[in-house]
Amino acid sequence: MSTVKKRKTPPKKRSAAVEGNVGYGRPPKAHQFKPGTSGNPKGRPKGAKSEATILHELLQQKIGLNDRGKTRKITVHEAILRRIAEDCLKGNTKSAAFLLNRHHEMTVNEPDEAGLSEEGTTVLETYLKGLQLNPKKEDDSQ
Repeated sequence: MSTVKKRKTPPKKRSAAVEGNVGYGRPPKAHQFKPGTSGNPKGRPKGAKSEATILHELLQQKIGLNDRGKTRKITVHEAILRRIAEDCLKGNTKSAAFLLNRHHEMTVNEPDEAGLSEEGTTVLETYLKGLQLNPKKEDDSQ
C-alpha cells in the first residue's frame, strides 16, 4: 500500500468585513490621518528659505566699496571676484587658475546671439525659403 501525504490547509483568514481591508498602504481606520491634518505637522514652516535662496540673497547683498576716494555700492559676489582678481595680480596662482577657468566656462558656454547652432540656422533658412516659394492663399483655407 502506498501512503498518501495529506496537504496542510492554510490557516483561515478573517473576513474582509472584520479587518476592513487592512494591509500595506491601508492602515486601520483608527490610525489614518484625519481630514485636514498633516502627516508631518512639524514639517517645514511656510516661508522657510532653502539654502540656494539664502546663498543667492547673500551674494546679491550690497556692500560699500571705496574706489579712488569715492564710495560705491557693489554686490558681495562682485566684491569676491574683485578680491580674487587682486590676489591674482599679487601672484597667487590658485586664484589666477580659478579666475581664468571661471572666465573660460562663461565664454565657452555662451549661446550664439540668435541662440541657434549652425545647423539650426540652415534649417530655418531652408524653411523660410520654402515659405517664400510656396505662399498659401488665405482664400483656399476657408
